[in-house]
Amino acid sequence: MKITFPHMGNLWISAKVLLEGLGLEVVVPPPCTKKTLSLGVLHAPEFICLPLKINLGNYMEAAEKGADTIIIAGGRGPCRFGYYCRLEKEILDDLGYEFRMIVLEPPENNFLEVIQNIRALSKCSMFQMINAVRTAWFKCCAVDEVEKKVQIVRAWESCPGLADKIYREALKNIDKAQTIKEIFFAKLNVLEAFNDVPVEPEREVIRLALVGEIYTILEPFANQNIERHLGKLGAEVKRSIYLSSWVNDHLLGSILPMESTKEACRMSSPYLNYFVGGHGKETVGSAVKFSREGFDGIIQIAPLTCGPEIVAESILSKVSFSEKIPVMTIYMDEQSGEAGLITRLEAFVDMIRRKKLSQKTATRK
Repeated sequence: MKITFPHMGNLWISAKVLLEGLGLEVVVPPPCTKKTLSLGVLHAPEFICLPLKINLGNYMEAAEKGADTIIIAGGRGPCRFGYYCRLEKEILDDLGYEFRMIVLEPPENNFLEVIQNIRALSKCSMFQMINAVRTAWFKCCAVDEVEKKVQIVRAWESCPGLADKIYREALKNIDKAQTIKEIFFAKLNVLEAFNDVPVEPEREVIRLALVGEIYTILEPFANQNIERHLGKLGAEVKRSIYLSSWVNDHLLGSILPMESTKEACRMSSPYLNYFVGGHGKETVGSAVKFSREGFDGIIQIAPLTCGPEIVAESILSKVSFSEKIPVMTIYMDEQSGEAGLITRLEAFVDMIRRKKLSQKTATRK
């Protein structure tokens, strides 16, 4: 059995070490590219959301490397993600691929159920499984810490591209690390390297928050590398969702003392009091949370036709007015272009800077 999985940001680093720790042969799909998307678009329904199209491409490229088994999460509620596994299996079967599909359904915050699902994948010992889970978790947290750091340093660096170079090297080193100690030192070394990056302390930096659907937030190819573009424009970035916090909230029952999306869900009231599927409620609550934390603007990112995020978008205008914070929504699909995105980001950042300047001028008077 050669097992593969869909790309979603840097999830592959944790997924790879977890599955290999269980004694499974892992085929990591090639990084998402235009070829990946073209393969998915060719065979997926036209109006299905962008993540499914990219996922299909991931599987086809993994098949070329010998993969014969797919592991994918399940879902529930008014979001099409819960149907991905069934639809993708039918499409792949029609194309002649003989994939076995393993679906990990949401465990209702029951960690024992998570353990049982993982152990069902291989006949490993309990010690092997615990060690694999621990290593995967520490890599997940290390990657998130590195991502949070680069999202800040990009906005201040005086040598454009240096932060991204350190970031790419950091991911390689974390991926290579075999023990908890090696992961710790790989993370420590890169954080020290970021501290040595030459910066321009006089630069007028703004703080922007990214909210929206988890895949388009975490996968750089899906969002046209929006974080990197914002960094070049002098904006620090913070996401509403990081992989480690999502795992803690949805798989571990929030047992670890770390930033949680559940706080955002609570803060969505009175704007949105009901679950609308996907990350719709978190999107609204996170916008409220970031506005009260002093962020200068909010960007919502979502796949085109995403129902939960369309509901959230209709409410964000009210949040923008009541909380006095600029909000911009960007929908992504296969027609999205980098040039158009950069133009919109430049206009949004310029608007925020002009707003801040006018506020300073009014205060002086």
